Order: sequence, then structure tokens, then C-alpha cells
Amino acid sequence: MSQVKQVGLLAAGCQPWNKDVCAASGDRFAYCATLAIYVYQRDNRYNEFKLHAIMSEHKKTITAISWCPHNPDVFASASADNLLIVWNVAEQKVVARLDNTKGIPASLSWCWNSGDAVAFVSHRGPLYIWTVSGPDSGVAVHKEAHSFLSDICLFRWHPKKKGKVVFGHTDGSLSVFQPGSKSQKHVLRPESLEGTDEEDPVTALEWDPLSTDYLLVANLHNGIRLVDSESLSCITTFSFPSAAASVQCLAWVPSAPGMFITGDSQVGVLRVWNVSRTTPIDNFKLKKTGFHALHVLSSLPQKKSFLAHSPTKNHYTSSTSEAVPPPTLSQNQAFSLPPGHAVCCFMDGGVGLYDMGAKKWDFLRDLGHVETIFDCKFKPDDPNLLATASFDGTIKVWDINTLTAVYTSPGNEGVIYSLSWAPGDLNCIAGATSRNGAFIWDVKKGKMITRFNEHGKNGIFCIAWSHKDSKRIATCSGDGFCIIRTIDGKMLHKYKHPAAVFGCDWSQNNKDMIATGCEDKNVRVYYLATSSEQPLKVFTGHTAKVFHVRWSPLREGILCSGSDDGTVRIRDYTQDACINVLSGHTAPVRGLLWNTEIPYLLISGSWDYTIRVWDTRDGSSLDTVYDHGADVYGLTCHPSRPFTMASCSRDSTVRLWSLTPLIAPLQINILVDRVWEEITGNTDRAMAPGAPPLLCGKVSRDIKQELDKLASDVHTKKLRWFSECLSPPGGSKNLWDLAAVMQGQDDSLLPLNYCKGIMHMRHLVRFKTSEAQELTIVKMSKFGGGIGAPSKEERLKEAAEIHLRLGQIQRYCELMVELGEWDKALSVAPGVSMKYWRKLMQRRAQQLIQEESDGVIPYCIATGDVKTLVTFFTSRGQLREALLVAQAACEGNIQVPQISSMSSSPGAEAGSLENYNGLLQQVSTELAECHFQDGQAVLAACCHLAVDNIELAMASLIRGNELELAVYMGTVLDEEAKLATHYVLELLARKYMSTATCFPSVGFRDLAADLILKIPENEVLLAKLCAFYPGSSAEINELRDRCHLPHLEDCAPLADSAYQEGDIFQAVKFHLLSSEPEKALPVGIQFVEEQISSSDWTIDSAHPVLDLLSYIRTDRLMLHKCSEHRNELLILCGYIGALLAIRRHYCSIVPALYEYTSQLLKRREVSVPLRIEQLSAELDAWRACTQSATKPLEEAPYGSPTEAQQQLYEVLLRRIKEEPLRGMTGMDYVTGSNLPSHSDVHVSCLTGQRIQGPVFFLEDGKSAISLNDALMWAKVNPFSPLGTGIRLNPF
Repeated sequence: MSQVKQVGLLAAGCQPWNKDVCAASGDRFAYCATLAIYVYQRDNRYNEFKLHAIMSEHKKTITAISWCPHNPDVFASASADNLLIVWNVAEQKVVARLDNTKGIPASLSWCWNSGDAVAFVSHRGPLYIWTVSGPDSGVAVHKEAHSFLSDICLFRWHPKKKGKVVFGHTDGSLSVFQPGSKSQKHVLRPESLEGTDEEDPVTALEWDPLSTDYLLVANLHNGIRLVDSESLSCITTFSFPSAAASVQCLAWVPSAPGMFITGDSQVGVLRVWNVSRTTPIDNFKLKKTGFHALHVLSSLPQKKSFLAHSPTKNHYTSSTSEAVPPPTLSQNQAFSLPPGHAVCCFMDGGVGLYDMGAKKWDFLRDLGHVETIFDCKFKPDDPNLLATASFDGTIKVWDINTLTAVYTSPGNEGVIYSLSWAPGDLNCIAGATSRNGAFIWDVKKGKMITRFNEHGKNGIFCIAWSHKDSKRIATCSGDGFCIIRTIDGKMLHKYKHPAAVFGCDWSQNNKDMIATGCEDKNVRVYYLATSSEQPLKVFTGHTAKVFHVRWSPLREGILCSGSDDGTVRIRDYTQDACINVLSGHTAPVRGLLWNTEIPYLLISGSWDYTIRVWDTRDGSSLDTVYDHGADVYGLTCHPSRPFTMASCSRDSTVRLWSLTPLIAPLQINILVDRVWEEITGNTDRAMAPGAPPLLCGKVSRDIKQELDKLASDVHTKKLRWFSECLSPPGGSKNLWDLAAVMQGQDDSLLPLNYCKGIMHMRHLVRFKTSEAQELTIVKMSKFGGGIGAPSKEERLKEAAEIHLRLGQIQRYCELMVELGEWDKALSVAPGVSMKYWRKLMQRRAQQLIQEESDGVIPYCIATGDVKTLVTFFTSRGQLREALLVAQAACEGNIQVPQISSMSSSPGAEAGSLENYNGLLQQVSTELAECHFQDGQAVLAACCHLAVDNIELAMASLIRGNELELAVYMGTVLDEEAKLATHYVLELLARKYMSTATCFPSVGFRDLAADLILKIPENEVLLAKLCAFYPGSSAEINELRDRCHLPHLEDCAPLADSAYQEGDIFQAVKFHLLSSEPEKALPVGIQFVEEQISSSDWTIDSAHPVLDLLSYIRTDRLMLHKCSEHRNELLILCGYIGALLAIRRHYCSIVPALYEYTSQLLKRREVSVPLRIEQLSAELDAWRACTQSATKPLEEAPYGSPTEAQQQLYEVLLRRIKEEPLRGMTGMDYVTGSNLPSHSDVHVSCLTGQRIQGPVFFLEDGKSAISLNDALMWAKVNPFSPLGTGIRLNPF
């Protein structure tokens, strides 16, 4: 199992080069970066699109994609390496591929008239038709579509008229072919071009879905025309508001006949048209950069309604009902905007989904890189910012908490190979380019402030700003020089090499020492304090060019180098020697990174698509990560979270990783308060062969110094600070802030960015009020506020919206008036007072207003109808808004206006507050579930803590397998989290009990014992640990003494006497602890079989003994004489496991557990009171009853349950009883479960489906299941799904 966890993904942007790079079908849309296709799928529960898959088989630029019109799971793609691929999205695999397409396919499209054919064409034709499957499979040439006089831009099949196809050319003409008619080549050029040889390429081309002959065509300069392909005449020419506007793309809106939308090429203006008018109905400026592609999603997203008491469908509304009937269209609203979603791709790589009806972005993935990312670096003084440098000529700066772009450099730099942040808080980045020298970019001001061109037009491969002496910047180039200069451009040194220099790195200990990597296979070290231009040392050994070099931050004089020979060499500068060679990569090595806390950990990235983690003490590879889809170029370490790293790649993505699992025992040492010597140390101790990991860096040193200053609360602070240091970003800091608030910490100690995260309910309203006031006051600064900064109007609007949600109606009205939105102000003014409303009416009389707008929100707030509003927000997936309103209501800010003079009774008010509290809990649970399903268990826990729900917060962490964090939290939150904390301690003890094989077992055995000793009633757990632990008698008895359990030789008599007394549990326990533990098997199994043979047995009567039995030593269970009992034990654990899985709602593994038990029954000779027919009846009953409860009847695949099935299911429920731990029901979902892997594809041996997210390998090393399934399986059945009797340890 991979130790390195993927915790974040920055997707690439959409490429701006080729035309058909965006496609949609049903509830999915896809776009192409340069080398990969990103597929997003709607999550209907939360009404939002999520990244579903990344397809990356193409090795060169993707030129077009096309979705199959009659199968929503299939699409085709083409690329510049003359390759066509047909994909199945649901299974995420290649269905067919066509190599050697005779020229690069510039455009491709499924043939509408035949089932399995894809047509493609290169620049001048001919049109090829590839039949993918069936008797006629192969490639044919279209009889007429060839020998064109002008290049083809794109082509479109007619969706209804069989075989009809149109081509658009660069000279502005069209060619139309249809069976049985004369072919029309190069017709319908725009009139202004007739008789000239000017080019005016066709930028967009779409058949009218309601006609057989009409066609919309857009030319870059001549705009849009509706033409008739039969009479070859132009029906309508559409005119733009300004002559400068030109169309880049267009799309019909399927939900509104005659309506289409276009995107401008210069600026991101979306225009809405109707064929009956020559001018646009509406224009929206969505972005500063121009459009590249547009696609309208045909199926309307289903709005969800989750509150159980709201009627599912409003078939009726009575006259007194509060539900508002749908508005009827009045005459002047006849051109109202269609409800539809447009997938928009922009020239800067931005991709978004725009809701045209609501006029808002449903989803916007702004400013992704569209090409290889060569370098990435965290900002030293603000590690939440990560900078990336790309082949696309830009540097972008990202906020890693929100994974959004905050700044982007002006661009047009050619290729940027390398970047380096200025030291300290200078807020500048130095960049190195392929042709334009090097530069310094001032990030906040957004402009280039210095350029260096000493290398001429030669490529600069590496730039390094010295962090020990901030005046010096080094660059190395293809011209064979490494140049050191001051930041104002004065050259200090010019070191000549015999060939191109690719890498350089400043020593972390000596400000005058720098190392370089050269094409001549050598590494050189220079000393700047001398005037000599000769190197101090030259290291040989690599057999191909050296790329990067990196000095160790923790060990003076240690240097590593990566080479095209696929190895990394570790050198000791003080001894003049190579002390280790790390072999394992199968292609050139690029990225290199030393860990800043563990001195022997080194990470490398390679052209073989992998990242490897090395133990440089013995040269072993600790882990290999396969998630990138192409060469891995850059690696960088988070300055304040040393076990979080980022990587970047030719696949145009940046990924965030957590290395914490590699040092898991350290987290337990901190938790159980071991001595400092077992947590931190010096590098010599840590470098001793086989020594356990120790923290030796600056971050841990600083934590220790701060703790030494504290007089009280030391353990809590220790847990918090180490937890933040070891956890990846993504909510752990937020979680600790909330825990501190719950523990009564003074609000003045909250960090500045607390209000940006999930706030505790008692702060929500207060912080939002001050945010609204700030928005009202702030005037725009000179440079604006980063990318797409809001205008003053937008700020006022945002402030008004916040005031409104806080029930501050008068401020909302005044701001609306300032914005000229009178009707909004007037409609809610009576909520302040009738007098105020009259005043506003008088002011309104002096103004005239154009806009007309309806909004349900102000009405609800003014009438105090909180429930409708919360339902409204939730149904649109706006859970945060719903939470805010519910909280404001709980604080009594939203009142029902008193119409009559009678005052209401105080009792009614208390009742409504109780309702509001219930509503608040409900919304926060929904929001938590949304985060949880997004693979963000820590943020889900934050949502629960924000409303003081400790049990559910702990459950979220446990179900997300954030076990160490859960124990840290539980220890601090104490009493209320007690039960959950004990459960986690037990799971962690299981984790360390079974890892004896990888590490010195005694250390791990003691860790497991320490964990169990933290649980109050721990006798049985200690017995399980001692029973499972193999070793010599002396070692075993030493552990028994620690656990206060009898010695090995004393247990057999105790077992016999317990058996005589009829205490089976104790008998099994002492047998397991004796020198012949296998004697426990017949005793325990007979007891369990007797239990499940009775008619009214429950899990609670059988499970404790079975669970205890499962801790028998693996070596004894494997003995040949135990094979019959082993089979019985596995079958019983499988069956009870299936029932426990039903209890915990582990729906994905219930069928697998039943199947596993049935297979064992079939294959092995055993006498257990279970029959295969009974198992399949139980499974069918469970399926029928649970699926009919969650799905409407017409969707349930098993039909409605029969009466017999219902009775059987009720019997099962009686046996199973309730889950004792609150919040533990529901599937496990670990961090990163939703992040698609590029190249590492595994199929689950439980479900037969491709695994999304982390993979867990079973003991044969081949069979894989998802980590989520492995965790759920291990919690209900300790033995592996392969039926070998090996215990499963996925924790």
C-alpha cells in the first residue's frame, strides 16, 4: 500500500490551440489540457460538478474530442501522434485505438447515422470514417469529401439527416455533402470576401436542431450568419453591438428553440441570441480574456430537495399555501433566459459552468496551466502560497487551502523552466526562460521589475535566489555558464563549464558555496569567497547528463544529484566521496527534494511518471507513487508542514502529498507522551542504520522551544502544534481553532484568517457582520485586489447580501438604494417599519428605475420564513448560506413581523428557537456530509464541531481514517469524545500490532500496549495484544508483566477452570494466552455455532467470542492441524462481518462479504450451521429492502421487496441491533478518495470496478481493493478477503 497520501490536486486548464477540445453529454462534461482529458461529473446530491476522471493515454497534444451521441459513457479523442482513442468513461478505460491515422486528425466527430463509427479529417482531407467494431470494422475514405482547395477548420454531421455533413474552411467557405445530392464544395463564402483571396476562417459551425437544412456559421471577422444549405443562400446576418467584436464559438440552446449563444474571441463576453432578431438579446461579460469553446449541457440538472417534510413535487398549490406558484411569462418577458448550463472554456485556460438562467457560475476553475509545469515552490514566509512555472509562459501563484489561483504573471515569456522566491517577505519571484533570459516579477504589483540577459538567447534551465544572502541570484544555462549576479544586475562570477549547465543549488549552511549539474555528467562545487573561477570539487560517477543538484538542509556537506542515467547519487563533500547510489527509476530523474525534518528521507521525481521516497542510509526505496500521468519535474516541501509536499508534471497538474504515514510511530510517541529522545534528536542518532524516525529540523526545534516556555496546558499545546506540523493543509488548523473555542479560549487569540474557514456558530453572525461593514467601506486600491478584483458595486452588493442574511434589513435597504435596486429595497422595507417604507416610497418617487428583479431571499428574511429559505438554499446546494441563515435565526435575528396588535406568547417563541436549533444541526450535518463525500473528512469534522457536535466530529475523523488526528482531538476534548477516542485507540493498537514485520517488533508491540493502556477498561484488549504477539517465552512474559496478565505457563490451568465453570469467554481468552493457543479454536467455535443455531440470537451474543478468537497468533492458525477450525473461523467471521456491515451501512462491501462466505462454504469441507441458500436469501432481502428505501420504485433494480423478504430483513435487523457508537454508520471515505489517478489503474477484486482514490494491496501482492473498502472490511471482519487467514491491516 502506498505510504504517501495524495491530499490535493490542481487540475490543468483547457488548451487554447485546437477547436473541438470541449464536449458534454448528460451529466458529464470533458475538456482537454495538452496531454490529458479531464472529465467532470455531476454529483446530484450536492448539485455540483466534481472531477471524475483524468484520461491520459496520449503522448502528444490532443487535437479534438467528440462525445458519442447515442452512448453517454463513450467518447473519442485524437492527438498529434496520429492516434485515435475511444474511451469508456464509466469504466475509465480504452475501448479501442487506431494508430497511424495518415496525417494529424485536426477534427473528429462520431457519425450520427451509424452506431460505431468515428469520422476524422486532417487539414485538406480526405474525410476518413473509422468503424470501431462489428463486421465492417476498419477505416474507409468518404467518396466525395477530399481534394479541398483550403484547409478544414472543423466539420459537423447533421444530427437528423443521415449522412449529411458540412465542412468549414480557413478561406471562409463551406463544403456540404449529402447522399443522393450533388456535392457542394467551397460555397457560401461571406459576400465581402467574394472575388478576393483573403482568409476568414470559419470559427464555429452548428446545424439548426429543428431544421434539415439551416446552419449557423461564424467567421472570425465576418460574424455570424444563418444559411440554407439547400438553396445556398444566407437567411440572416447577425450584427454585433461593436465592430471590434468577433466570434470564437457558438452553441444552440436545446431547451429553447431558436436560441443560441456565442462567445467573443477578444473579451469573455457571452451573448444570447434568437434567430428571429439580428441583435443579441443579452450580453454578459464573464471574464477579461476571450472565449475559446462553448458547449450547452442538454439535460437540466435536477434540483434536490432534502428536507423530508417538503412535498416532493408541487402538483398543486392551494390558495392559502405558502408555496409560490411558478411565475407565468408576461409578454415583455418572452425572451427570458433559458434555463441552461454553458460549459465555457477561455483563452487563458479557465474552464467554468455558467448557469444562464440564474446568471451565475455554478463552477469556475480559473487559470489552470495548459502545458507542462516545470517547477513549483512554496513561498518561504507564507507557505499557503505555491508558485508554479510552466511551458505556457506564465508563473501562477496558488492558495493551497482553496486550490485557486491568486496571481498570474503577464505571460508571453516563452517557456519558463524554473522559479525561485525571493527570501523573506520581498514578494518577488525570479523566473528563468527558454529564450528571453531571466526576470524578477513583483507578485503584488503584477509587473516585471528587472530582466537579466547575460546568457543571450540561450535557455536558462535553473535560477536560484540565495536565501543566506538575499542580494545574490544564480542562473545556469545551455551556454555552459553558471552566472552569479546581484539583484540589480552586477555580475559577480561567471563559471564556465564544458557543456550546458542544468541545475544549481546554494548550500544551506555556507552562503558562499554553490553546486552545479552539467551535461558532461559531472557535479561541481564552487566557492564564491575566492576569486578563482575553478571549482573546488568535481564529482564524477553518473553515466549521463546531471540535471538537478540539492544540498541536504540537515547534514552539512551532503549533496545529491539526479541524472538521465536514472539514478540519484548521494555525495559527501567533506569526504570527497559518493556514499550511496539510489537505483530504481527507469528513466531520467528530474525533481529532487530532501525532507527538512528526517535527515535520511529523500524524494525524487522522474520521466518514468513516478515519485520515489528513499531511505538514503541504505539506499532502499520506501515508497513509489504512480499518480502522475507524465514526467514529474518539480518537488517542493511546505515550510511549516514539513511532511506536506507538492509535485508538478508534464501532465499539467500540481498535486499535494502527505508523507506523514512514513513516520507514523512518531505520532504515537507524541500522543503517549514518550520522552523527547524518542521524538526529536540530532542527525547522527537519526542516521544510525535501522534507527526509528526522529525529528531533527527547525520546525520541531521551534515547537520544543515554545513548549519549554509554557507553564500549563503543555500536553494540549504539544498535541496541537505537532498535529498541525504533521497534518497536510485542508482543515486541521481550522479543527484546532474550533476545539480551542469550545474549550473557552479567549476570542482575541483567534488567528486572523479564522473567519475565512468554518467558524463556530457563536462567531458566525458576528464575523459576517464585520465582513459586510468592511466591504461597504473599502474603496478600490490602486492595483485592484488580485485576479478579477470586484468593483465597488460588487463589493456593496456582497456587503448587502451579508447584512440581509444577518437580519439587518435597514442596512440592506440603504445599500440597495445606493445601487439603484429600488424594488428590492421597497419589498423588504416593511420589515423595518411601515414608516420607513413610506419614506423610501417618497424617495423612490423622485427616481425612475429600469431594472426589474425578483428574489425570494429578501421576502423570506422580512417575513421570518427561515425554513423555506433554508430549504431553498439547500436545494441549490448552497449549504453555507443555509447554515448562516439558520444560525442567524437561532440568535433571534430573524423575526416574524407582527401584523396584528396582539402580542404572541413567549412559549411559541421558545418553540421556534428549538426548531431553529434543529434546523441548524440539520444543515451543518448536510454541509459536513458534503465535505466528507468530497474526501475532506477534517473539514467535515470542523462543520460538526462548529455546532458543538463532538460525537459526529470524531466519527467523521474516524470514518476518514484520520486516526492519529482523531486521538489528538479526543484527548483534548476529553469527556464528550471518550467513547470514540477509545475506539480509535483500539484501531491504532491493531495497526501497530500487525506491523511487527516491517519494523523492530518490540518497539511496535510497546506502542500498541501504550495505546491500549490509555483506555480505562483495557483487560480484554491487552489480552488480544498478548495473544497475537509471537516471540520467545521471555519476550512474551515481559510483555505480560507490562500488561498485568498471567505468564505463558500459568494460562492453561486458568483456561480449564474457566471452562469447568461454564465461562466460555474467559476459557477462550486464557487458551489464547497459553502455549497452545489453538486449543481455543474448538471451544470458541462450538460456542458461536451454538449461539447462531438458536432462533433468537443476536450479534452481541456471538461477536465478542468470535472477535477474541480472531486474535489467535497467525503462525498457529496456519498450522495444518488447524485447517478445519481455520475454515470454520473464517466462515463465521465472514458471516458475522456481513451482518455488522449491514449495521454500519457499509453498502459497498455487504455483497462482497456474503459472496466471500458463500465461496468458503462451497470450497471447504466444514460443518457450520449456515447454508448457501440462506446466505443468498438474506443478501437479496437486504438489497430489496434497502434499495427500495433509498431509490424510487422505478429505479430500484431488484423491484419492491416481497413479504417474505421484508420478514427476513426484519429478523436480520433484530439480530443486528443498533450501532452503539453514534455517527459511525455510513461508508468510510479517506482523504483523496475523490482524486483520480492518472496512470495507476487498478481493478478491485471485490467489486470488479476500477478503484478511484487510494488502493490497498492484499497479501498476495497482486489483488487490490480500494482503501475505503479495506478499512470497512477490517472493521467488521479482521481476516483478508482472499480467505488465507491473514489479518488485514489497512489502518
